[in-house]
Amino acid sequence: MIRTALAVFLVAAVATAILAITGEPGHASIIWLGWRADMTAAAMVLITLLGALGAMVAWRLLLWVLEAPRRAERTRAETRRRQANETLTRGFLAAAAGDGAEARRLALKAADLAEEAPGLVRVLAAQAAEAAGDSAAAVSAYSAMLGFPEMRLAGHRGLMQMALARGDKAEALTHAEKAYEMGRTARWAWRFLLEARLEAGNWQAALDLVQGALDRKIVSPIVAERTRAALLAASAAQLETAPESKARNQALDYALEAAKLQPGFAPGAVMAARLLAADNKVSRAAQILEAAWKATPHPALWLTYRDLKTDETPRQRAARLEDLAELNADTRESRILFVEQALITGDGAAARRFARLLDAEPVTVRTAGLMARVAYASAKPDEARVWMARAAGASQEPDWSDIDPNGQAFAYGPADWSRLVATYGETGDLIHPRLERAEKTISELPELPLAYVDSTPFLANGDMPIAPFAVDEGLYGEDEEPPPPEPSNARRKAPARRRLASAPRAAK
Repeated sequence: MIRTALAVFLVAAVATAILAITGEPGHASIIWLGWRADMTAAAMVLITLLGALGAMVAWRLLLWVLEAPRRAERTRAETRRRQANETLTRGFLAAAAGDGAEARRLALKAADLAEEAPGLVRVLAAQAAEAAGDSAAAVSAYSAMLGFPEMRLAGHRGLMQMALARGDKAEALTHAEKAYEMGRTARWAWRFLLEARLEAGNWQAALDLVQGALDRKIVSPIVAERTRAALLAASAAQLETAPESKARNQALDYALEAAKLQPGFAPGAVMAARLLAADNKVSRAAQILEAAWKATPHPALWLTYRDLKTDETPRQRAARLEDLAELNADTRESRILFVEQALITGDGAAARRFARLLDAEPVTVRTAGLMARVAYASAKPDEARVWMARAAGASQEPDWSDIDPNGQAFAYGPADWSRLVATYGETGDLIHPRLERAEKTISELPELPLAYVDSTPFLANGDMPIAPFAVDEGLYGEDEEPPPPEPSNARRKAPARRRLASAPRAAK
């Protein structure tokens, strides 16, 4: 309206200006109710303009007066809304802080103020009851949400959590199933259902659940693929030892599909190769292990690859393992495998050459044991014992715990497979339950002869690699006397030569 008035005023002003510029004022007469008014055209335009503006102002003033009650009501509503938002905010903060009494007080106040947001009031009432420790009130508040379509998903989630707090997993599962059926993106419900299927060892139901989540875009394709691969491997492990040939064939299908979905998933590749080798399909088993090694080298892969053939000489076996390592030569596992294949043939010089590639690696029980074997194969038993001593304080590698002491890789139970599926599906990392439970695994330390060999050649040989510690560290000087020997029933003659302070005394 203001824009219209400005346009009229502008047109009138332009017309008046034109009349003034042309010097022709014009003539206008108005006859109304017996009255006659004669004036110039410019005066007529100005009078008309002023009359229109006055009428417009009077009309707007009348509207302002008539709308005063409605305007006052809007102001009160806005004030009430602002107070309701402030009360809800303070209530949620109190519930998050665990102040149940304050949260419940604010929830009651918000119920009177927030008439336009009943959903938020109910959520605050439920959380306030939880913070106050009133389970019955919380269950009642969450149950009330089920009567409203837009709040039903939140109600099921709250009731599921309350059921879990009571230890009622059956009721929690019921609410999760209902929430999963109605919510396309209810990832929490899908996750709880998956964990329940895994805990029960129901791999097929878990597979169906993962496929459904992928179709509904609850999980990403990579998470779905990893989870399906782990579930298929778990299914294969369950059927692998079955006496029926049909079950073993099904296990092979599962393992092959797992290896196809995730070539770098070592359990799937190892089981597929093991089942193929049992059916005399060694070439195909080798292809699967080679593809897995290219993707993600793992110690279980080369051990399985090594055992595919049992009628070959050590040199032939070493050559085959070297070819496997060459497929992914720049990785740590391939460098370790280069050392292993050299040790198989007893080539100590080659083993030491390959071992230098591991100098930058942190010392673990596995690498220390490997270095001890290399040193002993190179006729350096004292150096081997130094590595054995370092292994005593080194950390254990999780990868090695996948190898069963009886030679069976990934011989997990249902509980271990459940954890593996959940962890590998989400992060792509393998769990290592034997290491976590400190169970016995294949020993990574060699069994060296008990006879002690003089360490002088080891210390004096200039072409030897640097010892794991400084050569001068812990040596007695020429003018120093060694500490008195500990009491012993056996009499020994103190050696005249300098020796390592930390080395054991000579044993005959």
